[in-house]
Amino acid sequence: MKTLSLWIFGLLLIDPTGVLGLHHFPENFVTAKRDHSNSVTLTCNTNFDGPFTWKLAAKTVDEAEEIEDLNSTYKQVGKNLIVSDVDSPLLGEYSCWSGEERLSSTFLLVEAEEGDDFDSLMKCWAKSYDCTFSCNWTKGKYTAVRLGLGDDCSEGRKSCHWVNSSGQHLNGGFQFELSHSLSPYAEETNMLVLTAEAIMNNNILRRTKRFYLRDIIQPESPQIINCQEVEQELNVTIDPPSSWSSPHSFFSLEHEIQYKLKDDGKEIKVIGSPSALIPKKISMLRVRSRDPLVLSNWSQWTPWKNVIIKEEKWCCCRNTEKSCCPELPPGYLDNCKRKCNKGGNKKRNKNAKRNQTPYKEHVQ
Repeated sequence: MKTLSLWIFGLLLIDPTGVLGLHHFPENFVTAKRDHSNSVTLTCNTNFDGPFTWKLAAKTVDEAEEIEDLNSTYKQVGKNLIVSDVDSPLLGEYSCWSGEERLSSTFLLVEAEEGDDFDSLMKCWAKSYDCTFSCNWTKGKYTAVRLGLGDDCSEGRKSCHWVNSSGQHLNGGFQFELSHSLSPYAEETNMLVLTAEAIMNNNILRRTKRFYLRDIIQPESPQIINCQEVEQELNVTIDPPSSWSSPHSFFSLEHEIQYKLKDDGKEIKVIGSPSALIPKKISMLRVRSRDPLVLSNWSQWTPWKNVIIKEEKWCCCRNTEKSCCPELPPGYLDNCKRKCNKGGNKKRNKNAKRNQTPYKEHVQ
């Protein structure tokens, strides 16, 4: 034990805020098996050849008797520290020091217990077949999460390119933007391999999932361009969302229109692409889209839009955010504007007369 003492080998008590405050993945960490049967090796990554001190969570134990008591748990071999029977009190950040100089550090974490599967932890979707897709990590109990694409990440190689979160939700989840190299014009034969790692307290969770890009396609909401009267029907024209892949003749979308009948409020759905005929006597409508070739997820519905036809007050059609109006005759909106201005002028003249001071002529 004298040789070990000459190395000034010190151990630290756990700092309860150490791993709890870990909101990023450390540069160096080692993961221990949860069954405690295997030992783990921590390395002091330095070119320093002199004696140094190992510390855990920043509080040194200087008494040699305690080092002897822990001899069965810790063993130092050169620049390596071997930790056996890893348990919660032994987890955290280990660092090696030469006097007051910190040489390097390594976190010792433990595998998380089996629990949540990948689908319950994360939702991924792609707005189009372009080179990016998005993921949301939904569990707020984890303080650090990262994602990696490819076999390098699933097999834990150092060549893996990890992607950190681009932001955090109010509920504590994380969001990611990832890039892939799949060609949007070729038949998809290779699956994406997505690996996620997450830290909670002193536990690290690791999950991998394989899927095709087509499985997560979900377009954004389309755009209602026009409603045109065709005898007793309305022809609704719909454009793909601006984020959808082009050319649209190759990347086609089908649209589902939901409308409410004016007489009884009954809701009906029809499929159309890029336009569809629906009854004229409806009160409102909305639209969503999907890729019909792969039967992708439907987009979110557009907001409900009121429908105003010729027999009604067409001047309301100027509010295009709230109305889906048939195509108006030439000059109709100008006539609307003149009528509105004329009505406004009459009202202003009436108010002006009401506010005039009475005048009486005095005769001498």
